[in-house]
Amino acid sequence: MGIPEPDVTVADGNVEKGAKIFKTKCAQCHNADQGGKNGQGPNLWGIIGRESGQVAGFAYSAANKNSGIIWSDKHLEVYLQDPKKYMPGTKMVFAGLKKAEDRADLIAFLKSRG
Repeated sequence: MGIPEPDVTVADGNVEKGAKIFKTKCAQCHNADQGGKNGQGPNLWGIIGRESGQVAGFAYSAANKNSGIIWSDKHLEVYLQDPKKYMPGTKMVFAGLKKAEDRADLIAFLKSRG
């Protein structure tokens, strides 16, 4: 069945601030450019509306491949708080973004990428 979409509200974020958060918190493992290469994590271009675990050439965890998630701002809002809690078994080692404003900004940036 997978992980259902959470019933949460996602604040409007600032794309420019989100780009800075991506650069400092995400870019060491992820790329968000169209056609960009996978790193330690998969390319995140076009993540909104994409099924989890589907970037070609990336070796996902079974948890990610079998989550049933179609990535949305709501899934990202909860996932980015604590990835290992939201998706037990994920290989993502990131501890999460504790500030709601940071998550909103990062999600706004990711929504702008594809």
